[in-house]
Amino acid sequence: MKRLVCGILALCLLLGCLPALADAHPTNWYEVFVYSFSDSDGDGIGDFKGLLGKLDYIQDMGYTGIWLMPIMPSPSYHKYDVTDYLDVDPVYGTLDDFRAVVAGCHERGIKLIIDLVVNHSSTRHPWFLEAVEALKKGRPDHPKVAYYNFTQESGSNFVKLPGTDWYYEEQFSGGSMPDLNLNNPDLREEIIQIMDFWLNDVGVDGFRLDAVTSFFTGKDPENIAFLRFLEEESERLKPDSYLVGECWKGLGAIADYYESGLESFFLFPAAQAEGYIAASIRARKPAQTYVKYLQIVQESLDGYILAPFLSNHDTGRTVGLVQGRQAPARVKFAHALLSLMGGHSFTYYGEEIGMVGAGEDPNKRLGMLWDQDEVTKKPPGVTREEYAYPGVYAQQKDPYSILNYIKKMNHQRLDMPAIARGKLAILDVTDDTCVLSREWAGQTVIIAVNFSAKEARAVTLPGEYTLLDTLDVGETASDAKIAGEQTMITLQPFGIAYLQNK
Repeated sequence: MKRLVCGILALCLLLGCLPALADAHPTNWYEVFVYSFSDSDGDGIGDFKGLLGKLDYIQDMGYTGIWLMPIMPSPSYHKYDVTDYLDVDPVYGTLDDFRAVVAGCHERGIKLIIDLVVNHSSTRHPWFLEAVEALKKGRPDHPKVAYYNFTQESGSNFVKLPGTDWYYEEQFSGGSMPDLNLNNPDLREEIIQIMDFWLNDVGVDGFRLDAVTSFFTGKDPENIAFLRFLEEESERLKPDSYLVGECWKGLGAIADYYESGLESFFLFPAAQAEGYIAASIRARKPAQTYVKYLQIVQESLDGYILAPFLSNHDTGRTVGLVQGRQAPARVKFAHALLSLMGGHSFTYYGEEIGMVGAGEDPNKRLGMLWDQDEVTKKPPGVTREEYAYPGVYAQQKDPYSILNYIKKMNHQRLDMPAIARGKLAILDVTDDTCVLSREWAGQTVIIAVNFSAKEARAVTLPGEYTLLDTLDVGETASDAKIAGEQTMITLQPFGIAYLQNK
């Protein structure tokens, strides 16, 4: 069904109309690692009650969607190795505690999706334990054996099962995350029941699908077909549920994966140190570079809903990507450029206060810094723990903080939905300025951007325009004035102005 929606969406964008269904999902998403977010019981580990207590903060920041990293029982701190798909990890609380989080989100108009990890399970999952026991007893025909990819031939990404001559596939090395055989019809029925439980019994609004290119390693058509199965079942179980996939590939491959019918895939080419945003900020002609990337994305993924992000739990944080430890203006501007790409933008927790983290995965998942005496303990395996900027409470008091900049940016996307949802047009570009337009549902927003970090820039538009709002990294605001039959825009360094035809 989502393939049909995408086609309707593309047509309606051209015609300037708005289909109601396409407006069902949030455009401002916030990724939360519960372990490191907010602790309510004093054990130093984040939990559901702590998250519930911070929902007002998330809402105030202008986020209308939350993605939770895995919350199901698991022996690891990151919980991507699930032992029970129908429960929550007790370190985070009870299932009733989580239901309270779901209800709290919905009371605030926030949609909630959770990580669904079906590429692999834990070696401690009952399915795997049953399969191992059967193989040790010489029963390879046991139903649970077919849930996994067992073989008696060794090979790359296969792990020896101790005490037997069997091996199991494991694409994510470590020995504790065996790949599931997603072609198995009985396992697919289990997955349907799992989705039904979370969507309808618990009430979440969808799933982030982990590792979608590894379902059938090296076989994109099979991966896409399985994603189509997940999308169709999700839509059948709960119409308008939202699935977003982790397709860690280039634009061409991402475009192919959209054929599965999923509404969104994370836009990995825009993220990380070599991604579109960081590369544009570093470029000698930054505006031209950014516009070039916008055009490439538009050509490759026209008619699809993007899911751009700067960093997440697997990548280095934005401060490091843009060399922003001593340059908060650069950090702010990177987030603004992300927001202007359109689509459903995703912000990793702590990005709004300029948290840092790189290298080993635990370093990227440090405790959310609310205040010096309000922060969860560091996850296992952290090799470097530091905070480049003050915590939430301090930044809330500073009108020019990174936090308040991102808050204003998020609310601008809500107040002017064309920024996120509108069809893009490039009106003008120089080495360090550009003028864009976004049209959605009869609203056209003109967006003028200054990429210079040090110098103000003047931009002239033919015709008379009204200044809707500005987004500035410092105390001096950008401005626009009508002069005769022209509109003169003064953009401060890294300044952005939003206008509409008078």
